Amino acid sequence: MTLPQPSPDAAEIGAALAAAGVPAGRFLIDVRDDVSSTNSTLIELAEQGAASGTVLLAHCQRAGRGRRGRQWHSSPGDSLTFSLLWRFAPGTVPAGLSLAVGVALVRALSQFSQVCAGDTALAQRLRLKWPNDLLLDERKLAGVLIELVPGAPHAAVIGIGLNRRLPADLPPEVCALACAWPPATPPARLLASLLKELGRCADEFAHGGFAALRSEWQGHHAHQNQAVRLCDELTGERHGVCRGVDVDGALLLETPAGIERVISGDVSLRGPGS
Repeated sequence: MTLPQPSPDAAEIGAALAAAGVPAGRFLIDVRDDVSSTNSTLIELAEQGAASGTVLLAHCQRAGRGRRGRQWHSSPGDSLTFSLLWRFAPGTVPAGLSLAVGVALVRALSQFSQVCAGDTALAQRLRLKWPNDLLLDERKLAGVLIELVPGAPHAAVIGIGLNRRLPADLPPEVCALACAWPPATPPARLLASLLKELGRCADEFAHGGFAALRSEWQGHHAHQNQAVRLCDELTGERHGVCRGVDVDGALLLETPAGIERVISGDVSLRGPGS
């Protein structure tokens, strides 16, 4: 079996960014063998004055976090795990930023698959699950975790975990790029494609907020106009029909009482009779 290539070093990533047409200095690459969490480490660097566009890539993270403190599994060769610091203009409201990042991931993977894997249909297999998951064939491929820098609410650390290969101990609802592409896909070129689109979407978000990307997000929405079950630790379980999201990224749930605006929760499809 061909194993995925290991995570790239800073020089490889820099060369891949240049080959992708990304201007020099757009991203500052920091690659580390082992960290507790790329988000936590990059937040510390941001508090020390790290520049916008700083990228922290870890070969392995021991305490990676997903949403609500859930553990994100990461091990060498299996995942592409990195965080990006982006400083918006003071006063920018980051509402909907995790959804904007999802649009960037779909764009990057769709384009990359055409160029490097000869696959023109991957975009039809990619879906976005509110508020922060990327699905491939209805299984989780990547997760996004947005955290604001303390004292600088316009500065965001964008954490991304993308599965390249599935370890044996991951649950069946999770998938990896190896399910769609050859596992030897060059990781530096993949990361360069992701960063290029993340930068583009961050610029669009800075100028127009999530409203500028809302239509595109809904075009990839996994649960658009479907019956869903909304599970929330605070409010319990609610049922309704998902009508997409508003300009701030809040979920719009249609219930007998009308449209409800939801800003947190885990969404799962409601099966027949459930």
